[in-house]
Amino acid sequence: MDPSTAILMVKALDGLNARSVATAENIANASSKNYRPMRVSFETALKEAAAQGDTAVQALVPSAEQAVAGTPEAELRLDLEMSTASGTAQRYGALVTLLNRQLQLDSIALQGDK
Repeated sequence: MDPSTAILMVKALDGLNARSVATAENIANASSKNYRPMRVSFETALKEAAAQGDTAVQALVPSAEQAVAGTPEAELRLDLEMSTASGTAQRYGALVTLLNRQLQLDSIALQGDK
C-alpha cells in the first residue's frame, strides 16, 4: 500500500468516527423536543482533497453540522439513525481490517524467512 492510500484511509476513519459520534448524539437526543440532528458529510471533501494531494488530505478535518430547521434532514428518525450507525460501523470495520492486513503483510515482509 502506498503512503497516499494509507493517509486517505486514516482520514476516512476520522470522518467515520465523527459520523459515529454525531449519530450517537442524535440517538441519545431522539426524545428531546426541538432537537435538530447533527450530520457529518465528509466523503465529497475527502475526494476533492485526495485530488489535491496528501497535504490537502491531512489538513481535512471532518466536522459535524446541525441540520437546518425546516429541511428534511432536520427530522430525526430513530430508524434512519440506527441504519446510519450500522452502516458507519461496517465501513469503519472494513477499513480497519484492510489496514490490519496491510500491517500483517508488512510484518511478514520485514521478518523474511525467519
